[in-house]
Amino acid sequence: MCGAGPLPARMAQAARRQGWRVWAFAFPGADDLAPHADRVVPSRITEAAAVLAALQADGVSAALFGGRFSMSEVLQADARTADATSRRIGEHAGSRVDAKLLEAIVALFASIGVEVLDQRPFVGDLAPAGPLGSRSPSDAEAADVRRGLVAARMAADAGIGQTVVVRHGVVVAVEAVEGTTAAIGRGTSLAGPGAVVVKAVARDHDYRFDTPTVGVETVAAAADGRAAVVAVEAGRVLVVDREATARAADAAGIALVGVDALA
Repeated sequence: MCGAGPLPARMAQAARRQGWRVWAFAFPGADDLAPHADRVVPSRITEAAAVLAALQADGVSAALFGGRFSMSEVLQADARTADATSRRIGEHAGSRVDAKLLEAIVALFASIGVEVLDQRPFVGDLAPAGPLGSRSPSDAEAADVRRGLVAARMAADAGIGQTVVVRHGVVVAVEAVEGTTAAIGRGTSLAGPGAVVVKAVARDHDYRFDTPTVGVETVAAAADGRAAVVAVEAGRVLVVDREATARAADAAGIALVGVDALA
């Protein structure tokens, strides 16, 4: 089940190496998955019946979700134009909070014998603790990282977002529906040069539906806003194309760092 970004292709390649036959259900914004899948099925969130029919017709036994699925599209979707299966998912969820929707999707997939798999065996190693590039945060920056990690964990636990921007101990932006890149742009415009970006994960995060990531695009947004640090929760966030992302951070003078989770 493929959203936008590089993860679906990476996951499809890993699945093939593990011996899976791969079908890619490509939702709006997904990259071209044809080189990495045995079949590509164009899909939409308002046309769930067609997805289920394809899963059943070909005896699919397991599903992986990967990439970014637009919450704006989910929020703006008109139930009157959705098919009956999509409406049933919405009714079962009771709201458009992503966790509730995902629970409803798991239940529906289970009813036809399809298991939703944890993404982590298919995405590679998550970020280690410590500097990932050539620069470490200063003492003042490290204090903002610690403050940001507390705030980001609170926001993630509340189901709001995973990224915050901090400057001099002040949380100036919290990610919501707009996503990490837009939150960084908003936060750095408010904080000015030297801001610290921190991404963390909810304690009960469900890796079947999302592996939190940063990458070259994240660092570019931080560089555009003259941020000083991009910090991620070690062991829980993936740095996509780690070497390229570290090079981008070094070129911008940004400290890219993995930080240990708080108790």
